[in-house]
Parts: sequence; structure tokens; C-alpha cells
Amino acid sequence: MKTIYIYGASGHGLVVADIAKSCGYDEILFIDDGENQYPSFEEIKNCTDIPIALGVGVNAVRKKLFEKVNAAGFEIATLVHKNATVSPSVTIGKGTVVMPHVVINANSVIGKGVILNTSCVIEHENIIEDFVHISPNVALGGDVQVGELTHIGIGSSVIQCLKIGSNCIVGAGSVVIHSIKNNTLCYGNPCKAVKELK
Repeated sequence: MKTIYIYGASGHGLVVADIAKSCGYDEILFIDDGENQYPSFEEIKNCTDIPIALGVGVNAVRKKLFEKVNAAGFEIATLVHKNATVSPSVTIGKGTVVMPHVVINANSVIGKGVILNTSCVIEHENIIEDFVHISPNVALGGDVQVGELTHIGIGSSVIQCLKIGSNCIVGAGSVVIHSIKNNTLCYGNPCKAVKELK
């Protein structure tokens, strides 16, 4: 029997559990540090023979969990749904989750702890840095770079050859036609900076 822990038992964790099943895991065990029926990380931290997948959608929280789990000596699972289309030339970092109907095209590099959510398209030669969340139905043109901890909202489009900085939020349905500086909240069609994020 192939067993995996999912760290986080909320909605995102449930989706990650389904992806783990599609990857051949038979036994799915949730852990969560909240006040619920699931064991906490502290209660299972000696079970390092069982891999852990990250089931938390918030980028900064997911990064902290990744660092904690990694320091404790666990394998952090990378999960790619069987219905995703991934070019053989793509590199995917540890702890990344690729959901159903995602397309990742040639020579793209996906960092650690990334979420590529349902039906997003990552075109050729993209660089997606660590702990990014690309929401459902986002389309990134070729040669786009997305900085660490950035969240691109549902249904957004980014034209080719742009750089989106680190720690940015791109609002849902945005059309990005210019590069975006670090620490920026932006949205709209065309996408415009609204404020600087701390």
C-alpha cells in the first residue's frame, strides 16, 4: 500500500488528496495544525518514512510548512495529475502540485511548492519561481517569468516575454500586457498597479 500525508485539511487539501489518488497513492492521511479531528504535524513528525504533500493554498503559509517539513527530514511529494499535459523538457520542483488539465509546454521551469491550478496553461520557456500560485484557467504566454510568492488570479492572461515580480497579486480576470514590479497588487484589463504590498 502506498501512503501519503496531506498537510492541510481544507478545500485545497481535499483537491490535493484527489490528485494524490490519481498518482497511485492508496491511503491518504490528513494532518492539520488547527483544532479539528486530524493529527497535528507534531504528532506525526517521527513518521518520516511517509511522504507529505502540501495542502495549503496560501503561498507564504505553504512556504513555512515546506521549510518545516523539509527540516524534519520528510520527503515532500511532487504531484502531477494524470490528466495534465507536461512536456518532457519541463523541470518541476519538489512539493509542486499540478492539477487536472494543466498544460506545461517546452523548456519551462517550475519551482518548489508551486500550485498550478486546474486548466491553467504555461507556455514554452516560462520560469515559475518558488511558492507561486497560478489559479484556474490562467494563460501565460511564452517566455514569461513569475517571481516567488506571487499569486495570479483565476482567468487571467499574461502576454509573452513579460516578467511578473515577486510577492505580487494579479487580480482575477486581468489581462497583463506590461511587466509588473515586485510587491505589487494589480488588476484589470489592461492590468494596472493599484498599490504596493508590504
